[in-house]
Amino acid sequence: MSDTRKPMHFWQDHSDNYIKMAFSYERSKRIENPDGYGRQTGQCGDTIELFLLMDNDRISQVTFEIDGCLHTRATANTVAILSEGRRLEEAWDIHPETVCNYLETLPKDHFHCAELAVGALYLALADVEHKQAARLK
Repeated sequence: MSDTRKPMHFWQDHSDNYIKMAFSYERSKRIENPDGYGRQTGQCGDTIELFLLMDNDRISQVTFEIDGCLHTRATANTVAILSEGRRLEEAWDIHPETVCNYLETLPKDHFHCAELAVGALYLALADVEHKQAARLK
């Protein structure tokens, strides 16, 4: 039985958005004392730590550290891009499908990377809300 699948040519077959997000390192850094922090490890073993800084009710900066593959980097960068500048409650509307749509060419067998990045975002958003509620007490 022969394999009739078309071979993938990485540089030609990925979208510009995917390539930019997969190879961007400008947000790869830890923030000390972030307003929000989320850490998620996927079933594949990849881990994303996400750090949020807030400016009033808006997310002003998102950085991350990852231990994972290129797809995980692409999805972490995408979550950062999509959430910066949004109000906290708007960021909850980012879903794994939103990340995949932005990237356009994330392989279907790496959808879990988008779930991982969004999961870390949700944990960081919940952390912000928890800290804000604690300040009101």
